[in-house]
Amino acid sequence: MSTTTEAPTRAEPIPRGWAALGGVLAVGAAVAAGQLVAGVVGPASSPFVAVGDAVVRLAPQWLVEFAKAAFGTADKPVLLAGIAVVLAGVAAVAGLASRRQPGALVGTVVVLGALGLGAVMFAPSFSPLDVLAPTAALVVGVAVARWLHGLAAGAVRGDGPADPGRRAVVVRAATAVGVASLAGGAAGAWLARGPADLRGRVTARLAAARPVERAPAIPASAAFPESGTPTFLTPNRDFYRIDTALRVPVVAPQDWSLRIHGMVRSERTLTFDDLMARPLVERPVTLTCVSNPVGGDLISTAVFTGVDLRDLLLEVGVLPGADQAFATSVDGWYTGTPVDVLLEPDRGAMLAVGMNGEALPLEHGFPVRMVVPGLYGYVSATKWITDLELTTFAAKDGYWLRRGWAQRAPIKTQSRIDHPRGFAQVPAGRVVVAGIAWSQPAGIARVEVSLDGGPWQDAELATEVSGDTWRMWRTELDVAPGGHSVRCRATSADGVVQTELEADPVPDGATGYPDVSFSAF
Repeated sequence: MSTTTEAPTRAEPIPRGWAALGGVLAVGAAVAAGQLVAGVVGPASSPFVAVGDAVVRLAPQWLVEFAKAAFGTADKPVLLAGIAVVLAGVAAVAGLASRRQPGALVGTVVVLGALGLGAVMFAPSFSPLDVLAPTAALVVGVAVARWLHGLAAGAVRGDGPADPGRRAVVVRAATAVGVASLAGGAAGAWLARGPADLRGRVTARLAAARPVERAPAIPASAAFPESGTPTFLTPNRDFYRIDTALRVPVVAPQDWSLRIHGMVRSERTLTFDDLMARPLVERPVTLTCVSNPVGGDLISTAVFTGVDLRDLLLEVGVLPGADQAFATSVDGWYTGTPVDVLLEPDRGAMLAVGMNGEALPLEHGFPVRMVVPGLYGYVSATKWITDLELTTFAAKDGYWLRRGWAQRAPIKTQSRIDHPRGFAQVPAGRVVVAGIAWSQPAGIARVEVSLDGGPWQDAELATEVSGDTWRMWRTELDVAPGGHSVRCRATSADGVVQTELEADPVPDGATGYPDVSFSAF
């Protein structure tokens, strides 16, 4: 009598499509769970965004400059989309490697979860509760990976993947995970926005306030929008935004404070109520980004409301030798501003709480930001400010200083052509050419225009509102049919003529003449 022993059979692999989809859904569920918990605990704890922040902090200068040049103000969405694509690709590959056993996918989820946890823990604004979101992401990702793999493997072991009943179970499960992930991620994003009336109460307080310094009236003659220039004041929704924050910090006014310390005679910590109890000032200021190329649009103007920063520094008593005010944001970003500029009597540096009659928008620094006229924003306009240390440039380097930008960043005399636009087609004859010019804090005294390399002609200037703001200009030129080019140059009130020398934004601002080509018919 003989016996036959059957060799064990290997598990039947699940279909490739199911395997890849299971990997993507498992990682997607992990991301959604992290976003949802972060919406409750705090936006800073989102592992997905924390990884993006880490990329921003650790990226080499050349990569940062490439992103800004290639994508402009869309660099943040592009970065997050890129991270999502990479995660989806890794998840799909891990799923394909787990057609027989879930080990590869589970291991991948664990590694990704560990990276997210590390990014959160080493973020500048980490608190112990922040570990909840990445932990939830890790647990949900592993659970979903095992569950989906088990369902798909069960379908294969049963009547085969073609069986309608078992196939329907897998499809329904995958759909449920996908819908739940989208809903969870959306809910987390909604919760992270904070209370709806966060800004409303501050706006109401500003409306009832009586500033000791009112902004000058803006006359209709301060702009030429009918000729193609912007309006003098930029609506808050259109104000340019450049910062490193992938998630906009949400700080309730009652939770905000500013510590002023370091090389001072009397350290001080101010609450938001302390700030609002001080004399308020209103000042129109044009803010300019150092990354703005010649002819670019990274420039806007608003009336800011806040408290005079020079008065605060005089009260705390800046010690001799302190040449840098080192400002830190609630999200950990940092920069240094020259102390001598802040202490200039007529400079107008301020801690702003309002913008164009409203509380600061969340993305523009609510509840408090710095505004220093005449300096590029990367050294002067810290949003969501929470710490101001008086120190020296030798002791600390700002975020962008470490990446090759200049230590001091005075705004250069510049101009821009807004009409006609590049490659526009206009009727021949009298053609209106219009634009803006700026040279804070001196102001603009003259703008000249040249057609097709011909002689310079003076343009008409709009009414000046302040040396701290842009100034509009326009002129009319006789233009024959055919192709043409027009360029402009500005002269500041203190005699500085815009240079023709072309320079990139790095390290301290772009230079050159704006030059626009157009055709007349």
